[in-house]
Amino acid sequence: MANKIDLEKKKEEVKEKGKGFLDEFRDFVLRGNVMDMAIGVIIGGAFQGIVSALTEDFINPLINGIGGAEVGGTLKIYGGQVIKYGDFITAVINFLIMAFVLFLLLKMVTKISSIGKKKKEEEKAVIKSDETILLEEIRDILKKSK
Repeated sequence: MANKIDLEKKKEEVKEKGKGFLDEFRDFVLRGNVMDMAIGVIIGGAFQGIVSALTEDFINPLINGIGGAEVGGTLKIYGGQVIKYGDFITAVINFLIMAFVLFLLLKMVTKISSIGKKKKEEEKAVIKSDETILLEEIRDILKKSK
């Protein structure tokens, strides 16, 4: 009989822990940061297509035209296998463009967010309470008396 009661208590505890976990997961997923991250990933995927098109349709032809080198080149090795070094170079160029654009975006967001913070810090520095002013005056008087 005691074992049955203990089993029922354990079942209830497991159900409560499961509910807590699911509630915690739901809160995590619905939190603004996760939604922002999901939107960022989707936009990043779309932007990656733009960067790939820029590289393949604009930058690679310029490199081919200027240097006479084939960016989409291949290197044949033993057994009919091929190393596609041109695809690798294209991927590196895509990565560098993406990294540079993300760097610029992050720099811009940091600059924009710091503008609001500087104004708040300046307001805090300018606005002093009467008590603070009085304490500063007392401090100055005590310094002079020494």
